[in-house]
Amino acid sequence: MTAEKKRHTCSHGHTYYKRSDCRTCPTCEAARKPSTGFLARLGSPARNALLAHGLGSLSALSQCTEKEILGLHGIGKTSIPILAAALAEEGLSFREEGSAGAT
Repeated sequence: MTAEKKRHTCSHGHTYYKRSDCRTCPTCEAARKPSTGFLARLGSPARNALLAHGLGSLSALSQCTEKEILGLHGIGKTSIPILAAALAEEGLSFREEGSAGAT
């Protein structure tokens, strides 16, 4: 059985329909997506997870292990290769397991 779509209106006046109780407005979310940089390569759940944890730069991201990043709600296995490639383009990488660093 599929739930019926409910009509929602965001604080900016956009009307949208969703089956879930998620109040994320698709129009507002699309407007927040960056057009350049490594965050532009990610879906909004992954992007929001990184930003919520202060990981909006590659240098900050390089202080974390892959395992720590995968532990964030919103980050999936498909995000790791995208993030690893972005780090490699700048000569960076994820922190190795067991080495000291900020989380």
